[in-house]
Amino acid sequence: MIERLAQLASSHTRRILFAAGAVFLVAAAFGVPVTTILKSANTDFQDPHAENQRVNAAIEKATGQSPYYGVAALISSSGDVRRDHAAQMLAARVAAGLSAQPGFQRVLDYPATHLPALVSRNGHQTVVLAAFSSQARAAASAAALRPRFAGMSVRFGGPSVAFEEINHRTSTDLRDAEILAFPLLLLLSLWVFRGLIAAALPLLVGGFAIVLTFLILRLIDQVLGLSIFAVNLVTGMGLGLGIDYSLFVLSRYREELAGGLDTRAAIARTLQTAGRTVLFSSLTVAGALASLLVFPLRFLYSMGVGGMIVSLSAGAVALVVLPAVLVALGPRVNALAPAWLQRSAARSSRASEQGGWFRLGRGVTRRPGLVALLSAVVLLVIASPALHLALIPADAHVLPTSSDSRQITEELDKNFASNGSATIDIVVPAAAGSGARVGALALRAQRTAAGLARELGPPRYLGRGTWQIELLPRGAEASAVNQSLVARLRTLVHPAAGLVGGGTSWFIDQKAAISSHVALSLVILVCVTLGTLFFMTGSVVLPLIALFMNLLTVAVGAGLLVLVFQDGHLSSPLGFGPIGGLEESNLVLLFTVAFALSTDYGVFLFSRIKEIHDGGLPTRVAVIHGLERTGRLITAAALLFCVAVGAFATSHIFFIKQFGVGTALAVAIDATAVRALLVPALMGRLGERTWWAPRSLRAVHARIGLRESGLGQAGA
Repeated sequence: MIERLAQLASSHTRRILFAAGAVFLVAAAFGVPVTTILKSANTDFQDPHAENQRVNAAIEKATGQSPYYGVAALISSSGDVRRDHAAQMLAARVAAGLSAQPGFQRVLDYPATHLPALVSRNGHQTVVLAAFSSQARAAASAAALRPRFAGMSVRFGGPSVAFEEINHRTSTDLRDAEILAFPLLLLLSLWVFRGLIAAALPLLVGGFAIVLTFLILRLIDQVLGLSIFAVNLVTGMGLGLGIDYSLFVLSRYREELAGGLDTRAAIARTLQTAGRTVLFSSLTVAGALASLLVFPLRFLYSMGVGGMIVSLSAGAVALVVLPAVLVALGPRVNALAPAWLQRSAARSSRASEQGGWFRLGRGVTRRPGLVALLSAVVLLVIASPALHLALIPADAHVLPTSSDSRQITEELDKNFASNGSATIDIVVPAAAGSGARVGALALRAQRTAAGLARELGPPRYLGRGTWQIELLPRGAEASAVNQSLVARLRTLVHPAAGLVGGGTSWFIDQKAAISSHVALSLVILVCVTLGTLFFMTGSVVLPLIALFMNLLTVAVGAGLLVLVFQDGHLSSPLGFGPIGGLEESNLVLLFTVAFALSTDYGVFLFSRIKEIHDGGLPTRVAVIHGLERTGRLITAAALLFCVAVGAFATSHIFFIKQFGVGTALAVAIDATAVRALLVPALMGRLGERTWWAPRSLRAVHARIGLRESGLGQAGA
């Protein structure tokens, strides 16, 4: 297949370029709008079959109303709201204003209900809670009322308002990240690729992969329904992988030209070597991200879909379009470069035993055991903070501290005995005349929750054989106390075929949905890593080394995330307020991406070492020469990738910032300490045992594995 791609690029250059241009224009026209079409909701982080979601469905079926209060209006007063007539009148006006909005369903306010839970502990605040038919209508209602009550000590927030704000900020943050990243990437690419024409190629490959993925995502969204957060992953990984693949293809192309080959022969040789590596890399990254498809959470499987498509798209563009561009450019690929950059490009295209990477490789393999031990100890120390990792739900706390939605949520948690927007809902299927039985169950539930929650009125018959019992828990909804309370309530009501839902249940069910699918996801990751690297190297030892190195990279990334985002170190420079933990679904995504990228860089390093070893050099020498030929490339690729994905550190959304910073840190650690020190040291220590495999597997690799016609001693 690789040989056919080389022939295609050489024989049908213009056709490929014209077709690629047409596809790009169509993809840009119809794909880019996906950034405004995709949305997010709190259900993005839930298994649709979870118990709390079945509670929602039961309530909506019985009443046609949303079970959650979409808007929370917080009203402040200088006096005690319970005796302040003006404050009560203001609360009543807010309730009336919400009642008049489209999609209104239900409202709770202190003047009408006199519920103590709607007043703060010090009496100076009250909250008005309103439910709407959809998240969009709730957010629109809050937006419509803000000007009317401006200057009246009224602020609007709530779950639905918070998620609409997350939608908006996600789109604007993506635009801002692109504005920041593209100029930086162009400048860095000019230095890395040693020329303006060459520097434009990775942005071309990455941009093409991104818009192509956007088009495919728009089509998939019509059937599956995807989350807006996939757009961020696609943009970051599209740019990063486009840069990686362009760098390896272009550097090998220049190397072959420097070796005396003409353009067409250099393209053929480039695709036979670097092209095969790119193919394996794109399949490996796509396979690793496929592990996210097993999770029932829309947030995670959307990321899996987007990540798979963009990695395959980047590989396809790098193997089909980029070679045609290089054939069309010929030697002009080095044009528009200062003389000193041209000289640097010429030096980097030739093997050298005088460079820093060659000396580093020789030093590492001279004391491989000591280097491996010291590197591993340092990395494990960095990873150790992950031992006290804490989990938090995705709610208004992920917004910046300046957000009204976050401030209102924090004030409800801090100043009110109960966060009125976070009830515990118990639904019990029963006939209309079984109120006594439901009342007895409500009494037992109240006893179980004694001191921890209070009943929000008597049980309500919702219709269609469904009763509802509402409890207001004390403190933050995701606290350990409230999680334990929900577990006890579920034990109590399940024999009666009842269900327990609400905010705390939402967090419990999210963790259960993730933990129940983690094992299968890990199996997929392990199989992809071991299988891909075996078919590439013919060894069973190297895939195991890569697997443990990837896990170490993930552990180091987790430790750094805890230090930065949970403990709050560097919170001021990064512009966020720590919220005491890390969001679990985002952690799964980050670890999967870090694992995939670690395998990606391993593929680049192992393929070159294998090529040189196949040419007749012993393993330790092949490691030195392989590190010399790929060390600069991997480091440069990692730097550019860190800029591409690290631009999300400017996001106002906590877990998007967490993803950008965490991925950049994991990539930087992997491309330096792991690939430059630990992996070469282990291979140098093992020597020829690095390539061991059972006879039966060697036969399999001989038939379908990756084989190169090596460079031999002279080429190295």
